[in-house]
Amino acid sequence: MADLAPLLEAKDKRFEPNLGRRFHSNINRRFYTNSVRKPCWILRPLSLRRCVLAITVLCILSIIYFSHYTFNSPLTSLIHRNTRPEPNIKCSIMNGPRLPQNHDHKTEARLRSDPKVLVFVETMYSKLGREIAELLVYTRIKYKVEVSGKSLPVLTNLDKGRYGVIVFENFNKYLQMDNWNRELLDKYCREYMVGVIGFINPSEETLIGAQLKGFPLFIYTNLKLKDAALNAASQILRLARAGETAWGTLPGEDWTIFKANHSTYEPLEWAHRDNNYQTDEMKMPLPTIVQDHGLFDNIQRVIFGSGLKFWLHRLLFLDSLSYLSHGQLSLSLDRLLLVDVDDIFVGEVGTRLRPDDVKALLATQERIQNMIGGFKFNLGFSGKYFHHGNNDEDKGDDLILENIDKFMWFSHMWNHQQPHLYDNLTQLTEDMLLNKNFAKEKGIPVDSGYSVSPHHSGVYPVHDILYTAWKKVWNIRVTSTEEYPHLRPARLRRGFIHRNIMVLPRQTCGLFTHTMLIEKYPGGREKLDESIQGGELFQTIVYNPINIFMTHMSNYGNDRLALYTFESVIKFLQCWTNIRLKTAPPLQLAETYFKHFPEETDPVWGNPCDDLRHQKIWSRNKSCDSLPRFLVIGPQKTGTTALYTFLSIHPAIASNLPSPDTFEEIQFFNANNYYRGLDWYMNFFPTDPNSTNRYFFEKSATYFDGDLVPKRAHALLPHAKLVTILISPAKRAYSWYQHTKAHGDVIANNYSFHQVITANDTAPKPLRDLRNRCLNPGKYSQHLERWLSYFPPQQMHIIDGEALKSDPMEVMNEMQKFLKIVPLFNYTSHLRFDPKKGFYCQIISGDHTKCLGRSKGRHYPPMEERSLKFLQRYYLSHNTALVKLLKRIGMRNIPQWLKDDLTDTPG
Repeated sequence: MADLAPLLEAKDKRFEPNLGRRFHSNINRRFYTNSVRKPCWILRPLSLRRCVLAITVLCILSIIYFSHYTFNSPLTSLIHRNTRPEPNIKCSIMNGPRLPQNHDHKTEARLRSDPKVLVFVETMYSKLGREIAELLVYTRIKYKVEVSGKSLPVLTNLDKGRYGVIVFENFNKYLQMDNWNRELLDKYCREYMVGVIGFINPSEETLIGAQLKGFPLFIYTNLKLKDAALNAASQILRLARAGETAWGTLPGEDWTIFKANHSTYEPLEWAHRDNNYQTDEMKMPLPTIVQDHGLFDNIQRVIFGSGLKFWLHRLLFLDSLSYLSHGQLSLSLDRLLLVDVDDIFVGEVGTRLRPDDVKALLATQERIQNMIGGFKFNLGFSGKYFHHGNNDEDKGDDLILENIDKFMWFSHMWNHQQPHLYDNLTQLTEDMLLNKNFAKEKGIPVDSGYSVSPHHSGVYPVHDILYTAWKKVWNIRVTSTEEYPHLRPARLRRGFIHRNIMVLPRQTCGLFTHTMLIEKYPGGREKLDESIQGGELFQTIVYNPINIFMTHMSNYGNDRLALYTFESVIKFLQCWTNIRLKTAPPLQLAETYFKHFPEETDPVWGNPCDDLRHQKIWSRNKSCDSLPRFLVIGPQKTGTTALYTFLSIHPAIASNLPSPDTFEEIQFFNANNYYRGLDWYMNFFPTDPNSTNRYFFEKSATYFDGDLVPKRAHALLPHAKLVTILISPAKRAYSWYQHTKAHGDVIANNYSFHQVITANDTAPKPLRDLRNRCLNPGKYSQHLERWLSYFPPQQMHIIDGEALKSDPMEVMNEMQKFLKIVPLFNYTSHLRFDPKKGFYCQIISGDHTKCLGRSKGRHYPPMEERSLKFLQRYYLSHNTALVKLLKRIGMRNIPQWLKDDLTDTPG
């Protein structure tokens, strides 16, 4: 700075006088001119107050003029509306002939193994392992995860292989397996023609020409690469399409490349060194994925030199699964696409569609139709807001209606109101009729059978009167939602059917941001393009056979980013994949979807209370307090009714209202009642602001052994506590038989207990059904394991049924502690043993007792000795597993009946 000071000082001395002379001469010239031309009163000195007032008025006028000019002038329209990005996908092969890469990969070998993937991971938490598992979940491919280094799982089932492809997160774990397991695995792969996929994991050590153990293949590690391309001659390519180059630096600096010394190896992907100083040799393409044709040891493999961070590797991984499984794990190449444009007439002035926006919409649609035959944007409308813009925007509305037949149409609400705010079916129906009458007046089709609720409400969480009104007014047969389940990423969502209306998963394009935001945040455009070119949006379409995208009107007018996004991603898909993009009306989409995924027809009701967004779009008359906080899950004939009675005595606990069909049990999670929906279930738990009985519970003894019950219960009540009662399974089976016999069951009255429990699989179906109801619930460990796969042990309380019968006061005290109910209710003064009944009853009216009905506490003839011995042998393995399970979950006192059953088991 000291060296610069003389120069700066000289600069000041040199320029300041000249500037001053010019400034003063200009002032004098202007003053002279004005004094000649204007009256002299202009020269009068102004007061400070007048100056401030004049400046203030001038500022206000400037702001008003600027605001008007900014938001209404044609120039502003050009600034905000004509600076949108144009699709920039450059693809030389898009319009050229397609290479013959569309292999179906099917061979006779596919019949020898199951379509399932065995994945070996380093740990259950390793990153690449999770990414592999997630990709298999997204594409609905069955898989099993094992930690490397342990014993191999069972690989065969009779004469068939259990797995079609073996995947190693770290290929070195495969190379370093002990000889016994390696020989066993290789023998399995050869015998059943099962292939192996491996990933070379990054390491701190840089290897140069290191040989892979036992193979004529050499690797170079920790490289930075760029410009990837595919081998067009590879038989693996199916989803992925060769011919283009993914220009630019590839993600990561830990890539591995391969150099082979055997004809068995063929490159699948190449890339180049990302280095400005390269020799001619370094400019050669470098294999980053190699295919082993099995010529060396009769096992086919695909080895990746990097993980799944690079989007192209995800396609190649799926293609490798398809190829190595002989077509069993192939994804269909067909993709159906529907783009909804919500709120076509709804929007603030200045954000709605103008004529040039409508023309751009039509022009883009026409270009997309050249790539997807018959494609049409699907416009959702609320008639009340037609012609609610400025003059230019109203012309845009008119232009849309002039082109009605060029679009598909679906209904919103007339006033764009959220349906969950309607508690009255009549009002909801009237609102829909207004929109339907508007559609008929304007010539908009009303027979699409498809509708979507504004703000996503009424679809999920389900608002039942909406479904009723939809059917009544519009004959709706299909809708879509982004909320079920409320999962991220979007490709994890699924559909369901409720009240004969098919609900499809919907992908919301949260990628669209206003152009000004892209300008404000430099990464905005790059993030959008990243999603299009191999990222989230691209992968969503690749992994889902049917895609419904929800977009908003403002993304077609205010910034037109929707047009840019969809045209770009379609071009990119055509450039890099063999996917066949198609379109269809919503009803046809729904039928195709549930044909693909019939298992999704059953809904899984989630808990709106666990999601703030769900709570906001839940009906106003719903309350989180109207859900039970614990479940008594059974099994039957173990004392659940007695427990229900004891719980009902408690002043802080309330049970559900009785069911007209099943009495105190709702039987929601394991029966057809589940399809009646969440509203039906919650009506059994009415909330009373004046009541303190808010600790709701439900008892349904059939829940215990229901296959779907744990999954359903956890989806709706993930924090609920579970209570189950266990007695000797032999005793429980006999009690159930006597129960059905007392109720007049024909089979029970015509067959002895021994005949029932020993019936074989060729017996008549009614007899087999009774046998199963006697025997299956007693496989306690099997059913508890299913529950514990969804609920942690801390949420489960296991009661010894014999202790409940002999000392219910102590059992109920322990249960109150488990439920954390304070203060403890004193059951001693409310229960008394009844010698006639043989169990404890409730004390009422001073010294009287109220016991369970005559059907409870019956005295049965003793079980035959041969039946007892048969059941002890039958349940031996199950009881042994139960002891291990109880110890594992921390139950200190093993029930005496369980010890006795194991001790008395005949040899």
